Amino acid sequence: MTDIFDDTICSLGEGPLWHPERQELFWFDINAHRLYAKGPGDAPDQRRMWQFDDYVSAGAWVDRTRLLVAKATALVLFDLESGTEEEVCPLEADNPATRSNDGRADPQGGFWIGTMSVTAVPDAGAIYRYYRGEIRQLYAPIHVPNAISFTPDGRHAYFTDTPKGRIWRQALDAQGWPKGAPELFVELPSKTHRPDGAVVDTEGRLWCAHYGKGKLTCHAPDGREVLSLPVPAKRPTCPAFGAPGTLYLTSARQQMDAPGPEDGLTYRLQVEAEGQAEHRVIL
Repeated sequence: MTDIFDDTICSLGEGPLWHPERQELFWFDINAHRLYAKGPGDAPDQRRMWQFDDYVSAGAWVDRTRLLVAKATALVLFDLESGTEEEVCPLEADNPATRSNDGRADPQGGFWIGTMSVTAVPDAGAIYRYYRGEIRQLYAPIHVPNAISFTPDGRHAYFTDTPKGRIWRQALDAQGWPKGAPELFVELPSKTHRPDGAVVDTEGRLWCAHYGKGKLTCHAPDGREVLSLPVPAKRPTCPAFGAPGTLYLTSARQQMDAPGPEDGLTYRLQVEAEGQAEHRVIL
C-alpha cells in the first residue's frame, strides 16, 4: 500500500532521514533551500520547516536536537530548536558551480556526501567522506552522485552515478574508509531504470528509487532485482525506512512540462522489510 505522507509540493524533494530518537521524518527541497520535518501522526499544520540561504540536500543526526546538514559549500551543524548553524568543514567552497546532492551516515559514524554541477555540467562532481573532523575526496569525477547506502555489517558501501546506470559496491575497512577499488554491483537498462537515492534494509537488500521511471526496486545482496514497486510520482528520488514495514519516499517535479498533482510529494509505502536505524554521525 502507498499513501501520501505529506502533501507539501517540492521542486526537488530529497534526502529523507528518519530520526530514531525523535521518531520524525526529515527531508529537503534542494531547489527551495528548505528542510522539513513531520512525525507519522502529525497533522499538516504540525509540519515544521526551516529556510536556508543556499542549497541543502542531505543530513545525518548528531543528537536529539542537532543535524549535520550538507549545504552547497559546507557541512554545517544545525540546531533544530534555535535554527542556528555552525560550519563544520567546507565542501568545494571554492567552486560556486557545484552543490551538494545525495548523502548518508555510515555505520562507523562517518558521513558520505556527493557534489554535482548546479547546471548539470557532466562530471563536475565528486563523492566525499567526513569522519571525526576530516573530510576526504573518495571518487571523482562524478556527474550525479546518488544511492549512497551501507550494508548492516558496515563492511560495504554502495553508490551510483545516476546517468551511467551502474550501482557500485565498495569494501570498507574497520574505520569505514574504502579499501581497494569499487566493484560493479548491478548495471541497469536505461529504458526502464535510472538509479537515484537508495537505502539498505536489515537483510542487506538495496531499495532504489528510479528518477523518471515512477518506481522503486529492491535488489538482493547479489544484485538480483527481486521486487519492483510502481509509485505515484514519475520522479521518485530517495527512500528512507521508518518503523518496521514502513518506507518513506521523496519525489521531484523540477523541469517537468506538465507535472501532475502526485509529483513532488512525499510518500509512505508499506513493505515487507525492516530498515537499519539511521546511523549517528560522529563529529
